[in-house]
Amino acid sequence: MDAIGTTRWVIPEGYIPAGSMAGADRTLRSHEAACILNTGDSEAHVQLTLFFADRDPAGPYTATVGPRRTLHLRFNDLTDPEPVPFDTDYASVIESDVPVVVQHTRLDSRAAEIALMTTMAYPVG
Repeated sequence: MDAIGTTRWVIPEGYIPAGSMAGADRTLRSHEAACILNTGDSEAHVQLTLFFADRDPAGPYTATVGPRRTLHLRFNDLTDPEPVPFDTDYASVIESDVPVVVQHTRLDSRAAEIALMTTMAYPVG
């Protein structure tokens, strides 16, 4: 299959709440994720940079998405070069060396009525 997507994506809205009703259960813990789809025949080497209102950017964080594979990259799991801060607004730019498709998802489980939000990232280029 031909590669679908583009090599640069923007998610202008990001926020990971510190609290979570789900406790230690990872599946229901509040989180942000970039769902990255690589439909092409080559590995996608992805770099993610975070932008903040009151400090310099963080990153790049790196990930690899295999050919014809998907990766649900939780921002909560990003630690190198630094952990993504909780209770802090941020935006992200995702760059790949091959075309990919990116969707943004947030699970907010601070209240008993768990909220799930998802939207397509903005493709650049």
